[in-house]
Amino acid sequence: MMRSFRAAACLALPLLLSAAPALADVKSGVDAWQAGDYQTAVAEWRPLAVAGDADAQFNLGQAYKLGRGVPADLVQAESWYRRAAKQGHLQAEDNLGLILFTANKRDEAMPYITASAARGEPRAQYVLGTALFNGDYAAKDWPRAYALTKRASDAGLSLASARLAQLDSLIPLDQRQAGLAMLPEMEKDEARARLAAVNAAAPPAPEKPAPSPIRTASLPASAPGASYTPPPVINPAPAKPAPTLSTPAAVAAATAASEATAAATAAKATAPGTTYAAPPESGKLPPKAEPAKPAPAKPAPVKPAPVKPAPTAPQPAKAVTVHAGTSPWRAQLGAFGVEANARNLWASLGKKYPAVAARQPAYVKAGSITRLHATGFAGKADADAFCADLRKGGQACMVVSK
Repeated sequence: MMRSFRAAACLALPLLLSAAPALADVKSGVDAWQAGDYQTAVAEWRPLAVAGDADAQFNLGQAYKLGRGVPADLVQAESWYRRAAKQGHLQAEDNLGLILFTANKRDEAMPYITASAARGEPRAQYVLGTALFNGDYAAKDWPRAYALTKRASDAGLSLASARLAQLDSLIPLDQRQAGLAMLPEMEKDEARARLAAVNAAAPPAPEKPAPSPIRTASLPASAPGASYTPPPVINPAPAKPAPTLSTPAAVAAATAASEATAAATAAKATAPGTTYAAPPESGKLPPKAEPAKPAPAKPAPVKPAPVKPAPTAPQPAKAVTVHAGTSPWRAQLGAFGVEANARNLWASLGKKYPAVAARQPAYVKAGSITRLHATGFAGKADADAFCADLRKGGQACMVVSK
């Protein structure tokens, strides 16, 4: 069960880094990390983290958790997660709750776990669902426990899928049906909670300046025929969009969370057979119009020139799901709340791994989650070899059947 959770946790965390004042430097660290130069990545992030950059703090926590570029140190990892979480870094909040839970600081961990689960974080939903079933770290509520475990399972967390099968035999049918009835509203609540969390972490809008007490001059209207020269316009520099950074920090985040969960001890369950597996402007006026003259009688018909149809813009190529005749086996590379993140990861992996460039992606929708699959395998053994190759480079990969 612990091995299956580690694989599932790795697929649950490909997330975006938020924009920050020194994002370009954070990105330099991410690029170094992707290239395997962990010491350079840490050297890029450390001064930014000390200066208060939440993304750099989160990434530095990941480095300490994994022991890459620095010695492994869970105390340092927890400290950097906590600093980033205090600034509203949602990924840091997620990982802080899980690492506290793993370290048996569960009373402190549960508020983070509960908030993460409310935003739809699958690992936190799994932990909270187990607590609600047992009634040890939360009041016992079997319908909600079943609903949370189902949400985590639908997001692709295999450990939650295994637990759901157990709950099918432990929770009466009427309570399971009550849990399933909660799912549509629960999904809406998660979207609202994520939006509220992002808005709370966004910088406040600048205050509007007070109106000037100086009155402007009232100019007479321009005489007909007078021309107008508009003042020059000073264009502000366009805002630079925040670059999408996913793969290296995502891999770090995923691996950190999964390794953290592996060391969890089992909490004593208060219900039969259920224990914790900790997760991881114009010119002159126009002339006055003259009355229209009647058109000459019976003009010679003019044959209109043929109208050429406007060229059709080329349609973007769609991702191929599975070639006809191939086996049902696929390799799952991640599960994302934003589909663009899945596409960014595929493009990045295609440059790094020839085996990925030779495959076709499939973007599988499961509620609000988009799962990234590599397709076109001859069989399970072919998919297993593909995943083994990617795991050697630090990329999470799990063989699934459609």
